[in-house]
Amino acid sequence: MTEPDTKFVASGEQATRSTSKAAATPTGGDNIVDLVRQLAGQGSHLAEQQLSLVKAEIREATAEIKTAVGSMLGAAVVGIAGLGVVLMGLAYLLGDAIDNLGFATLIVGLATLALAYVLYSAGSKKISATHLAPERSQRTLERTPDIARGDLHMEQKR
Repeated sequence: MTEPDTKFVASGEQATRSTSKAAATPTGGDNIVDLVRQLAGQGSHLAEQQLSLVKAEIREATAEIKTAVGSMLGAAVVGIAGLGVVLMGLAYLLGDAIDNLGFATLIVGLATLALAYVLYSAGSKKISATHLAPERSQRTLERTPDIARGDLHMEQKR
């Protein structure tokens, strides 16, 4: 009697196995849910990996910028010292030419200050608040919702 029970259990296991195989086929409803769940998990994993990559690139770029700024500051200090020496040389040359070293130094100093004022005013005009507004980025952000909805006609109207 145990044989028929064993056959029944065995056939029941086969029925269970065949049912689970049917659920694993692409036509099974549960399998689509699993696939969507896997896709969402892989999408979030990919987003996390991309974020980690962006963070690493920003850290690397920041380190390079710090090094570059340090080099530029060093060059500025040495350049200012060199400019001072050149201006003193010009003052001595002019002083020899006019036989008045103090007046020559005053002329060179005033000429240098005038040049500095011209450079400063040109720079301040370029850095005015109206030029700092990111106009192209604002226009792009304004168009983005229309483009995301697929309404490309709104872009042509602007």
